[in-house]
Amino acid sequence: MDLKTLTEINAPSGFEQPMRRYLLDELRAIGLNPVIDRMGNIVVVKEGRGENRKRVMVSAHMDEVGFIVISATEDGFLRVRSLGGVDPRVIISKRVLVGDSRIPGVIGAMAIHLQSAEDRKRVLGYNDVYVDIGAKDKKEAEAKAPKGTQVSFDTAYVVYGEDFICAKALDDRVGCWNLFRLLQQGDYPCDLVAVFSSQEEVGCRGAKGAAFAQKPDVGIALEGTTCNDLGDIPDVSQVCRCGKGVAVSFGDGASLANRTLFRKALEIGQEEGIAHQVKGSISGGNESGVMQRSRQGIPTLVLSVPCRYIHSPSTVCKLEDVDSQLALTRALLMRMDEI
Repeated sequence: MDLKTLTEINAPSGFEQPMRRYLLDELRAIGLNPVIDRMGNIVVVKEGRGENRKRVMVSAHMDEVGFIVISATEDGFLRVRSLGGVDPRVIISKRVLVGDSRIPGVIGAMAIHLQSAEDRKRVLGYNDVYVDIGAKDKKEAEAKAPKGTQVSFDTAYVVYGEDFICAKALDDRVGCWNLFRLLQQGDYPCDLVAVFSSQEEVGCRGAKGAAFAQKPDVGIALEGTTCNDLGDIPDVSQVCRCGKGVAVSFGDGASLANRTLFRKALEIGQEEGIAHQVKGSISGGNESGVMQRSRQGIPTLVLSVPCRYIHSPSTVCKLEDVDSQLALTRALLMRMDEI
């Protein structure tokens, strides 16, 4: 398994089947026994060593942001809505793949030459854009891409600069890759409940059911998070930075980190020389929120890879930050009996 392969699989929310098939094959190939629950999550329980050990759910979501077809115009263009939070300003002229047949298409809008001065002041919405698949009319468009068809960005994985990578779906294929690697890397003094979850981008629906069913004592969400470290952003306003290590969240829009887990993660990072940073914003939300609220309540923590241009066709991160997420999560699991 590698990150390139994972990011180039198309699996928007609710359409995780290609990712699920790939992960199932890879997990079985290393001798594990994954199961699929009712929400389409893949769950692997790896029992730890010792007695009275904690049950730790570590989640990473399989789905990515994308689109879903809602209609077709008389001229054969597709109208779409987003699956997850996708700013329509970043999608114009981007190449996409439509449906299971991976029909090539382009997201279009009125050319700037035809826009009035007032048009150019207005932010385009989804009513102003369309997907062009080369259909000659509505009948052909509906035959190729009926209502409910998924649409994914068509972006190749590229390495550039000093270990920067650009791809789609780094949120959260980075987490999926690291969760797979955690399962490969020996035994822990806790039971590892690995959940490759579904439909995170549309409300953390898969993780909610998994947390209820698996009854963990602790929850850790592996994520990608927004990174606003561009040159014109003051240091005090930056959420996190590429190349500075895994981002440890004290809170976000859906949860507050358990203080013991938060402090332990920072302590371990310092003691073991693992690059890490504290996320400098209470923003966004992720599966930590639904884990925290499950049953009687679960202590949770979020460990994220900083991503520039997140939820776009061209997300960027650094491989060293991906590796630091793996290292800190593994170290935290290895010392779970201290918590």
